[in-house]
Amino acid sequence: MIRLLAIAGALVLVVGAALLVLGDMAQTVLESYGTAYATGDVRRLPVLGVALVPGTEPVNEWGRFNTDLGRRLDSAALAWREGKVTRVIVSGNRVGEAYDEPTAMMTALIARGVPATAIERDFGGTRTWLSVQHARDVYGLKRVLIVSQRTHLDRALFLARRGGLEAWGFDATERPEPRTLYYALYTGVRALRAFCDAVLD
Repeated sequence: MIRLLAIAGALVLVVGAALLVLGDMAQTVLESYGTAYATGDVRRLPVLGVALVPGTEPVNEWGRFNTDLGRRLDSAALAWREGKVTRVIVSGNRVGEAYDEPTAMMTALIARGVPATAIERDFGGTRTWLSVQHARDVYGLKRVLIVSQRTHLDRALFLARRGGLEAWGFDATERPEPRTLYYALYTGVRALRAFCDAVLD
């Protein structure tokens, strides 16, 4: 029994180490897309016509509007006011009447001065890849401005450009993430999943 536990422990360590190495390599590639195509300066953005804002939980654990989502919507509204886009697609998940990311995002954008006629809701954006895929296949876009936090933009830009879109990123500044072992594994696994999505498209 002790020997089996030792073997199992060794396997877990090997798999964990492999995930860390492969995930770090994948993350490096994704970050190169953010470096090349993303900026936090609205003046440096090309005029693209349409912004895509991927969703996340609208309300945090304290019952307040999600700060990171608020930053994405602030940036999308700024891009609209500066004439970089004339339409905004808010893409996220909806589960019945109780949970509706796109509608919450649309309401928040209207409060920020973007007219309802300039906003479209995509209820099928349950994952970043699906939001990008819908922008291309459902909305027929060739060029798009993706608005999100940098760590998310890296992945979204990789997926969009690998999927044939001329995608640029508007970086909605976020709080720095702690560089823990959990964070490294989490971002690495998501980076590897992005590679699988791009390859399997």
